[in-house]
Amino acid sequence: MNGNATSPTSMRSSTQKSAADDLEQLNADGKKAETKTALLASLESTLESVQLSDTHRLQKKVRKFAVSLESPALEASHTSDSFSRESRQAFERLLEELKKSARKCELRAKLIPETQSYPAQLPVSAKASEIAELIRNNQVVVVAGDTGSGKTTQLPKICLEAGLGRRGMIGHTQPRRLAALSVATRIADELGPIAGRGVGSQVRFDDRSGPETFLKLMTDGILLAEIQADRYLSKYEAIIIDEAHERSLNIDFLLGFLRDLIRKRRDLKIIITSATIDVEKFSAHFGNAPIVSVEGRTFPVEVRYKPVLQPEEASRSEDPQAEAIISAIKEILHHDRSNNKNTGDILVFLPTEREIRDTATSLRKAKLGDLEILPLYGRLQHAEQARIFSAHKTRRVVLATNVAETSITVPGINYVVDTGTARISRYSLQSKVQRLPVEAISQASANQRKGRCGRIANGICIRLYSEQDFDSRPLYTDPEIQRTNLAAVILKMLQLKLGDVENFPFIEMPEAKAINEGHKLLIELNAITAGKALTSICRQMAALPIDPRY
Repeated sequence: MNGNATSPTSMRSSTQKSAADDLEQLNADGKKAETKTALLASLESTLESVQLSDTHRLQKKVRKFAVSLESPALEASHTSDSFSRESRQAFERLLEELKKSARKCELRAKLIPETQSYPAQLPVSAKASEIAELIRNNQVVVVAGDTGSGKTTQLPKICLEAGLGRRGMIGHTQPRRLAALSVATRIADELGPIAGRGVGSQVRFDDRSGPETFLKLMTDGILLAEIQADRYLSKYEAIIIDEAHERSLNIDFLLGFLRDLIRKRRDLKIIITSATIDVEKFSAHFGNAPIVSVEGRTFPVEVRYKPVLQPEEASRSEDPQAEAIISAIKEILHHDRSNNKNTGDILVFLPTEREIRDTATSLRKAKLGDLEILPLYGRLQHAEQARIFSAHKTRRVVLATNVAETSITVPGINYVVDTGTARISRYSLQSKVQRLPVEAISQASANQRKGRCGRIANGICIRLYSEQDFDSRPLYTDPEIQRTNLAAVILKMLQLKLGDVENFPFIEMPEAKAINEGHKLLIELNAITAGKALTSICRQMAALPIDPRY
């Protein structure tokens, strides 16, 4: 770890026994205790050392054992403080089950470092102790931080400092597969070769978690799928919902489900992380949960507006946008040459994969010097995506979709070129078609992109649109629940057994008209009855990864 790390904090309270200590004491109790009261007391105390996923089952067994000791037949044949051979055998079998579960906790605990350290250059490090204390004392905590604050990589370690990750896993969700895998790798590297073995990940068709996993990175869709098999998410001691401001359908489903779950599971900790975008809504959703704000790690950033020429103004250019990007990169290179320095890489935001490929071709033809041009988008193969994290000597130009806006921090970036557009999914109630148009991004998204530069020196963000255009844009991007086919939402909720869409605790409810249209479409497709009961066709439709439509 970094030599300039903040002061480490002990991971275990002096009053807290390890699972091994509890078991050793229990073995002694089992040999010495000759009374029912002592037996039950020793079993009850050891329940505090077993896995959370086993607690409910083992509690029922302990209660059943206690009832068996009070049976009339036992009372008639023995004194009130003695117990039969059968009772002792039942005690030993139950003890072995408790030991087996506690050993799994001990397996995780052995991998977790006694102390945690945090890179001093990350702003979140200065607030690590404060956040850990809030997590200990509150069931839900909202952490708001600018891009580059370090919240994604350091919050799991802060949870370890708060004493979590022993009796159950720390689940850490990411909106995208690339982010889940890259964050898992980064945290494992920071923890070191031994503790790093306890960092697992799971994305579709690829599960890299095991019995010793204390931290599990995954997509939010994976956590949603787990709800079908385990309504209490009993494998988890804490859940971190990262990038909650993106407000995807999966994130809104999870936030609604978790709000109800914490009333049933008082031992579950929830940490919501968001960019500094409307965080009060997340706090209010969870009963005014405390908010911690963390500043971003940036140098001053100069914003320059260089609107792309309209087609009628750029008759000699086949691709005005590519020309504007090339001109912006030349301006950045000239800026560095005039200051006799190379202050970092360039990140260019583009809306589609096709435009990334076309722009890469144009940049290579422009022969701007010794530049390494790398693409970055969600469907890119993992090996290609991982190249952006590799060490390099030549200056890089990374051409990315909005996956680089908040989900992934591309290292070494000091300049940003923003086209100001992205593909945004929208459903038309009139045409009943889900579209993916290229639209102007919101002011919040534009500021997130600006926050990607200025990481290593004074930065420059060149926006390929006018300042008047920026000022006229909406403040925030509409949540996906308000711009999607609600028939698909209703179908997914039926599949996950989340109840009626009208009664689900969404942060922002969709319009009643859209809900009615969704029900109407599913009835027409014979997926549900007029009384909203499921049909066999509904179950088949829910298994298909496509939206219901004619």
